[in-house]
Amino acid sequence: MKAVTWHGKRDVRVDEVPDPAIEQPTDAIVRITSTAICGSDLHLYEVMGPFMSEGDILGHEPMGIVEEVGSAVTEIAPGDRVVMPFNIACGSCFMCDRGLQSQCETTQVRGHEMGAALFGYTKLYGQVPGGQAEFLRVPQAQYGPIKVPEGPADDRFLFLSDVLPTAWQAFRYADVPAGGSLVVLGLGPIGDMCCRIARHHGVERVIGVDLVAERLERARGRGVEALDFEGEDLVGAVRELTGGRGPDAVVDAVGMEAHGAPVGKLAQDLTGLLPDRLAAKLMEKGGVDRLSAFHLAIELVRRGGTISLSGVYGGMTDPLPMLTLFDKQVQLRMGQANVRRWVDEIMPLLNDEDPLGVDDFATHRLPLDQAPGAYEKFQKKQDGAVKVLLTP
Repeated sequence: MKAVTWHGKRDVRVDEVPDPAIEQPTDAIVRITSTAICGSDLHLYEVMGPFMSEGDILGHEPMGIVEEVGSAVTEIAPGDRVVMPFNIACGSCFMCDRGLQSQCETTQVRGHEMGAALFGYTKLYGQVPGGQAEFLRVPQAQYGPIKVPEGPADDRFLFLSDVLPTAWQAFRYADVPAGGSLVVLGLGPIGDMCCRIARHHGVERVIGVDLVAERLERARGRGVEALDFEGEDLVGAVRELTGGRGPDAVVDAVGMEAHGAPVGKLAQDLTGLLPDRLAAKLMEKGGVDRLSAFHLAIELVRRGGTISLSGVYGGMTDPLPMLTLFDKQVQLRMGQANVRRWVDEIMPLLNDEDPLGVDDFATHRLPLDQAPGAYEKFQKKQDGAVKVLLTP
């Protein structure tokens, strides 16, 4: 089959690889009909190389048609249309029972002291072959796949794999009070969708911040007050819109590769020059993130407010302004999205009225063969790329 594979920093290719097969009674094989490039895939494209192996299959936002199931899989059958959550969870352990599927005790990657395994996402998360491919082996298929109806195009349901539950959790964790205000830092796919969810829930003042003009205009088109990250006195502008105090909550949808953090970028670049084994050890014990977005969130949020982190962070020695966090009594919530926890809340909105605008959320639709160019375009924020879908 054809699959998108990692070969080094900024080097992804479409290769011929062996077809997957059933390995465990809880497996399924799914023929992929649509798959997407996630903003967190760009971390693999750029800085997470020490945790990758050449030939790793990328992608964790797929959907398709069930081709085959293992003997222990009874909830889905060949011919069913399904979406795969990006995290792999059993549905019956202590953590899954508490809605913490991203911490599933059955699939935790204990060798790296990490949470649940993920599709297509480094040795840290199990090195499970990903979904940017023609076929996918789905572990824990007795629970994970989300069965969706026939009829609407894949765009209606594909974002259940990651974008929708990640943005939904970011908003829920932000805990915006009635009549309150929310700032969303970063208007890529997660930040954009988080703004839409906040508007849908009636948040009166939703402020989006980005530095890409097309993304700012896209947010304004959905009723968001969009501000340029590089505009003059951003903090003052936000406070002027929020009664002088700052917003009740801030969502950081940017993460470890934030713009405007030269020291963090230098540290990441220097780590990238080391041999992979040494670089991996350094990143696990002493890695740093580019923290400008997180620091901005701390500065912006009102005293007693909440910061919700949905952007991926991976540093182990990040310097944080603990005095400010403590003095402002800031509440922090964060973590990988617990996809299945939120599906029942989201699914009723995936109807013909399309209140969240999922049907036209993607900006680019390309064949799988064009994945290398799509990664480059998305990473460079060219041609208005916000969400790229690939069709095998």
